Amino acid sequence: MDIRQVGVVGAGQMGNGIAHVFALAGYDVLMTDISEDSLSKALAVIERNIERQVARGKVMPADKRAALGRIKTTLKLTDLGQCDLIIEAATERETVKQAIFEDLLPHLKPTTILTSNTSSISITRLASRTDRPEKFMGFHFMNPVPVMQLVELIRGIATDQETWDTLHEVVRKLGKTAASAEDFPAFIVNRILMPMINEAVYTLYEGVGSVKSIDESLKLGANHPMGPLELADFIGLDTCLAIMNVLHEGLADTKYRPCPLLTKYVEAGWLGRKTQRGFYDYRGEVPVPTR
Repeated sequence: MDIRQVGVVGAGQMGNGIAHVFALAGYDVLMTDISEDSLSKALAVIERNIERQVARGKVMPADKRAALGRIKTTLKLTDLGQCDLIIEAATERETVKQAIFEDLLPHLKPTTILTSNTSSISITRLASRTDRPEKFMGFHFMNPVPVMQLVELIRGIATDQETWDTLHEVVRKLGKTAASAEDFPAFIVNRILMPMINEAVYTLYEGVGSVKSIDESLKLGANHPMGPLELADFIGLDTCLAIMNVLHEGLADTKYRPCPLLTKYVEAGWLGRKTQRGFYDYRGEVPVPTR
């Protein structure tokens, strides 16, 4: 299949990053969200991030102008119906994702491929609620999208070979690397990463180490570029908790039980960088551990 126009549902951190890389790769992008303010902020973020690439010599100024010209926005989800490929990048709640696909279905071309950027939810189950499970896949980008090189491609039980081949080629054109993952809870990256973060929270919860000592230990002792609690704040503690719940419920193994302290932070609304407080307090000039 020839993919020319790409629809992106959601203009948040993941959605605007996805629009960014597709536009730079030469695709026409139509991005939607529920508010004009969200769309305006997304366009500003995309322009700022591409300008950083220009400053580093990774993107030519003419390519920046061309890419920004390829991105259009709309408040009407149904406007995406004529796109060749749609990437849902809304909040990590299955009911929200299902509602988006149900609203889209009557307006789609027969050939449109539907995908979800979900980090943990069953692709087979999402696909089963549509009229084209054979043209449905998981298309999981890593955060931040313009920087990270990996894309997880996840087949549902009904995904056909043509859809797989088409998306594999799209990833190649984006200049990224595709990893094939089976449709099990949290796929590959988060199946490994989130329990590590959860264990770091347990280590804090049980008083084995402080926020600072845990993060320094993994940065200096395991050569991680970012400590696990710092990384959790970057991802969003609500997202970390949601993925741990998917793992716990989907695999029925107590080793995936979310740490009560992670739940408490989320209940407090301390979700990390996006709310200015998580395992660190970001309201000052320098992040300060909250425990």
